[in-house]
Amino acid sequence: MSEKSKQKTQRCTSIGGQAVIEGVMMQGKTSYCTAVRDPEGVIQVERLRLNSSPSVKKAAKIPFVRGVVNMVSSLVRGTKTLMRSAQVAGGDDSEPGRVEKWFAKKFNADLMEVASFISMLIGIALAVVLFMVLPQLAVTGIGNLFEGINGTIWQYLLLGLFKLIIFLAYLALILLLKDIQRLYKYHGAEHKTINCYEKGMELTPENVASCSRIHDRCGTSFLFIVLIVNIAIFSVVYWALQIDSYVTNSALRFLCRLGVEIVLLPLISGIGYEILKLLARFHGPVSLVLKSPGILLQKVFTTREPEREMIEVAIAAFNAAMAMDENPDMEEQKFIIGGALSTMLAETKKQFSESGIDESDAEWIYSIVLGIPRSGLDDKSNLVRPAEAKKIDEIVKKRLTGRPLWYILGDAEFYGCKIKVDERVLIPRPETEILCEHAIKTVEEGDKVLDLCTGSGCIAIAIAKNCASKHIQVTASDVSDAAIMLAKENANYNSANITFIQSDLFNKIHGRFNLIVCNPPYIKTSEIASLQREVRDYEPRIALDGGDDGLDFYRRLAKELPRYIAKNGMLMLEVGEGQAAEVLKLFEKREYAMVVKDYQGVDRILKIAF
Repeated sequence: MSEKSKQKTQRCTSIGGQAVIEGVMMQGKTSYCTAVRDPEGVIQVERLRLNSSPSVKKAAKIPFVRGVVNMVSSLVRGTKTLMRSAQVAGGDDSEPGRVEKWFAKKFNADLMEVASFISMLIGIALAVVLFMVLPQLAVTGIGNLFEGINGTIWQYLLLGLFKLIIFLAYLALILLLKDIQRLYKYHGAEHKTINCYEKGMELTPENVASCSRIHDRCGTSFLFIVLIVNIAIFSVVYWALQIDSYVTNSALRFLCRLGVEIVLLPLISGIGYEILKLLARFHGPVSLVLKSPGILLQKVFTTREPEREMIEVAIAAFNAAMAMDENPDMEEQKFIIGGALSTMLAETKKQFSESGIDESDAEWIYSIVLGIPRSGLDDKSNLVRPAEAKKIDEIVKKRLTGRPLWYILGDAEFYGCKIKVDERVLIPRPETEILCEHAIKTVEEGDKVLDLCTGSGCIAIAIAKNCASKHIQVTASDVSDAAIMLAKENANYNSANITFIQSDLFNKIHGRFNLIVCNPPYIKTSEIASLQREVRDYEPRIALDGGDDGLDFYRRLAKELPRYIAKNGMLMLEVGEGQAAEVLKLFEKREYAMVVKDYQGVDRILKIAF
């Protein structure tokens, strides 16, 4: 490829990055995205918008001022991201301690969030001590021993030399830590990824690996430039102010010098930022000489050759930042790291409410995953661990698609039994438990029981298990082969002795039964389209559609029942709202009938004796 062609493939990007614990954060124009590989080997990505105030955005465009703004925002954002990445990478699923629970209950917040803020303050304090206080103390001590150097060029050179020595010693010492070595590998992966993009190459692990781990805009270079500017400016300022000539007390002189350094820090940062931006625009021999100290620091200290898995993480972060910049409507996405139960539950309820989903589903999800009764979810001391948060997130995402919660979970509780459910059968409803309760009370020793339209088998199983001591015979039927298959699984799982028959109502049924129970389809055909999405789109229509008026199956039952009901037998039916009176009219040859209301006061269960 010619030099001219190479220049055409060069791309510029404003995306810059930062290595974090087991990951990389990439910041674009409108967002910052962090990718971290969790303990299970999965790359989690967090996408967040940069929600700076208008005044901050304006200040970030002003030369020399923007360096200070970027330094402060990067410090805050970087520390927070570092702490969040540690939570993802650490995967600490141990039981929360007393302190964490007390803090969550007292302040309704996660202790880690506060720890993030405290860590940032400690980091600032450490930087002040290492790079301001210690050099000043050293120079003050030498000045006390050798009064002749106070106020001379030697004093300023010594101050700069101490700062440089402490800076290099700090980089060398932390490099001995294995965690820092991994962090620097991710730093290398971040640089390689940006370099690969700017070369116009496709972001594949192979292409990224072939690129340099050194980059012009690296924070290491910025720190070194700031250090050099710091030495130069303070030498001039100290010489101009003549602090050592006017202030004779060594302690007061030390405080004056320290105060000057703190006051001038924003100016130094601003100048250093502009120099870094300027050097990044040029690639000639002169700029290369000026860049060489920063490049050397990157090579020797702050970057290492990354592993393929690290490159994959860096690519994921870069692609996310690119996508967020290109699509202003792309939604934010947060890490799954757990936290205060009350806060997480409130967020999930809000999501469900905005999507037209019953908020009680959120309570069921948290209750089941955490093993906490719904009544105990209000305890503010409860914390959600990372693994639990991940499980909750998986269920929530599936529920937001409209799929019924119990299909997602795979089973539902019904009359003390665990019933497997999926799209082959209806999800058992609480009102159907009322039918079971009355059926169980009615069954006598040696009775033969038939459950028509059994679906998941929940009614037959509840009766068989609760009346096992009465030596009854239970038969269950359904027109759907798929439903019968699942019902058999449920019977085996619950150790219920039931005979299953694939039959359209009584078509393949033989004999007479003392008790026949049935929860048939009873929704009017015209009303199915107006049902809730999770019912309409997911539950089997064959188990819902009761014909034009919803009574088709009841008519068939009334016509065929006499050949299958034993003398003094009983029929128990579940009916839809407003159907009880019409259904009773169909069974004229009856001894007596009773109507039982459901939990909402609706006529729901019919007990008809013959």
